[in-house]
Amino acid sequence: MSTAVDSGPFAHLGEALAGRQLPSTEAEEWRYSRVTSIDPTRFVRRGDDPVDESASSAAEAIAAEAVASIGPVSGVAVVVDGIVVRSELGSTAVDAGLRVHAASVDRAATDAVDVFVEVNAVVADAELRIEAPRGVRAEEPFVVVHLVTLDGLVVAPRVRIELGDDSRVAVVEVHRSLGDVDALVLPVASCDIGRDATLRHVVVQDLSTELDVVAHVSATVGQSGTYDGWVAALGGRYARLRVDCRLGGRGAAGTLAALYAGIGDQMHDLRTFQDHLQRDTTSSLSFKGAVDDRAHAVYTGLIRIHPDGRGSNAEQSNRIMTLSDDAWAESVPNLEIEHNDVRCAHASTVGPVDADQRFYLESRGVPAEVAERLIVAGFFDEVLERSPVAGVAGLVQPRLAELLGGGAS
Repeated sequence: MSTAVDSGPFAHLGEALAGRQLPSTEAEEWRYSRVTSIDPTRFVRRGDDPVDESASSAAEAIAAEAVASIGPVSGVAVVVDGIVVRSELGSTAVDAGLRVHAASVDRAATDAVDVFVEVNAVVADAELRIEAPRGVRAEEPFVVVHLVTLDGLVVAPRVRIELGDDSRVAVVEVHRSLGDVDALVLPVASCDIGRDATLRHVVVQDLSTELDVVAHVSATVGQSGTYDGWVAALGGRYARLRVDCRLGGRGAAGTLAALYAGIGDQMHDLRTFQDHLQRDTTSSLSFKGAVDDRAHAVYTGLIRIHPDGRGSNAEQSNRIMTLSDDAWAESVPNLEIEHNDVRCAHASTVGPVDADQRFYLESRGVPAEVAERLIVAGFFDEVLERSPVAGVAGLVQPRLAELLGGGAS
């Protein structure tokens, strides 16, 4: 495995963090996390060396795999260690008016919800921008492949998606790594959705279990706009994802769905914020996870109805299966309501495989281990079927089956 080059004005991540306070588990949004296990001084930012040809080829192979699974696409971008090495649009997308390009980072516009998002803005050399002007319809998804290849590197991929009024776009992001690379990955995806616009946004995180990933997805939705977000979180040693869905215009809607699975000593840490800033807004969240061996999972979610959120309708559901005695999970839903004319509901469960379901299968001759795998696979089917982009399940199911097929020592 290659080693990151130590160069640049903020070569050591510790320098980039100068004057910035690292999070504490005393803060509610970091409670139960493993953030204190991250040692930023171990990592450096990428030097000026060009991307290795073999790394680019590996990323292109992953892109080809994604396109084969998803079907027709509007275009493909390939990002290696945070560097955009290729970005292409098909002729149909170009004719429709979709624009994709690498651009300098607008640090003043960074939604700095935590220090890791701030560091992403400092470390990132550029961001991939996907822009759909007013009325653009690009129904075939645009695929972005992010590949991490270097040990000891802090990788800061950035994607900004901007949809003008009455536009429709689908984006699929795939995060992979080359072997058991040890790195710190800080992905940021910012989505700005205009009036009557619709974004279908899929993120598949299948990184090395030797690295830590702290990711942030934010979506701001205008009047009568829609954000349909879907996540599969499978990799990472400590894998954190924060999702902010801000419904900023009347009648705006946000749908959030995710599946996550961990084995060995993995930890999945998911935090969501459903912000209803205006009236008649709607949000729906459905997360499902499973942990085996000594793996941990944490979910905390906040539905926040602001004073102008009259008539808002919000739902939140997170269900976690613990598949071994040493697996551990925490699920904490929260409500913060500042208007009395709203409808909110939340559900949260943590527990083992249903004994009655297992008994039913075993009584019909299904071996115990097979019965459990069938039950867990069925548990995830609902989330897989909710993917807003057809064909994504083909990328996720093989890896999910591998994780659920026996865990890790």
